[in-house]
Amino acid sequence: MTRHKYTIGIDEVGRGSLAGPLCVGACLVRRTLARSLGRVFSGIRDSKQLTPAGREMWFRTISEASRQGLCEWRTVFVSEKVIDERGLSFALRRAIRRLLSKLGVHPRLSRVLLDGGIWAPRSFLFQKTIVRGDETEPLIAAASIMAKVRRDRYMVRLSRRHPAYGFDRHKGYGTKAHYEALRKHGISGVHRKSFLFKFEARSTKSETIDSSVVPAKAGNQNSGFPLSRE
Repeated sequence: MTRHKYTIGIDEVGRGSLAGPLCVGACLVRRTLARSLGRVFSGIRDSKQLTPAGREMWFRTISEASRQGLCEWRTVFVSEKVIDERGLSFALRRAIRRLLSKLGVHPRLSRVLLDGGIWAPRSFLFQKTIVRGDETEPLIAAASIMAKVRRDRYMVRLSRRHPAYGFDRHKGYGTKAHYEALRKHGISGVHRKSFLFKFEARSTKSETIDSSVVPAKAGNQNSGFPLSRE
């Protein structure tokens, strides 16, 4: 019987957003450190159940656990352009594949836990998709928190380039204020046009995101594992 060397939790953020990138997070723990990390993660909850301040607190806790070598985390962004050109399912598959590739773990030595509706590549034989996994699996909850905080911070930066849309408030999701801004200003260069057929695209002087992966600007602390984050 295979003894898994690693367990990895994976979750996504931004699937239903009308603008900006998709962000997928992963949190990895070595089997020998799982009990120690479990104590650190006691009481952790899904990012959607936390306040912004609560997510930031857990972001710091998980980052500190990583610096201490107890876990490793990563986030990968896939741009709205790729979502428009290739579809959301493709974007999710690409992000998960990149996450696992960057972690550098052997598929047969890894157990992958994913929140409902997403899957790892078939080479990862020991994977399980769990409905509401972000509510029941601490590693998935940790992945959701890291992805949520990283994407929220990115959307706040994006709001400075596109102040008319209020991305800092709704993070690109379809709130009443966001739809009102779309009716007034049309679609910007960072909106997902495939999600917004009825709105008119307007030219914008702001730079759009053309790469499939949005460069990280935070959270690149070193840890006890020989891994870097994206």
